[in-house]
Amino acid sequence: MSSRVMVRMAPALKGRRSPLTLTQAAVRRLKELKATSQPEDRTKTLKIGIQGKGCSGNAYTLSWVDAPKKFDEKVSQDGVTVLIDSKALLTLIGTEMDWFEGKLASQFVFNNPNIKGACGCGESFLV
Repeated sequence: MSSRVMVRMAPALKGRRSPLTLTQAAVRRLKELKATSQPEDRTKTLKIGIQGKGCSGNAYTLSWVDAPKKFDEKVSQDGVTVLIDSKALLTLIGTEMDWFEGKLASQFVFNNPNIKGACGCGESFLV
């Protein structure tokens, strides 16, 4: 009894959209943060995650990490690289990260189309 194995070339995969896009203001701010950090911290990468907290249930977390974990998603745009925690990936798909500077606050703002509700202060959200 013999068995046959057939091999076919897979069709070329189409490029996929990035789960997160950065505005030019966010790119500029991330570059500023890297440039003004201590020399030993310039190799670190910003990692975006989601933590269960706040009155609506979820909040964004931002941290500087030395290396990505196994399933973290890497997003590179305009010379800036950001990591997305694997547990936050589905929640962040389609999100735009922006930098806002006002008279009272300066912060990263996430325009997330997946959010179904948010608390009054804007710190936490519901998916």
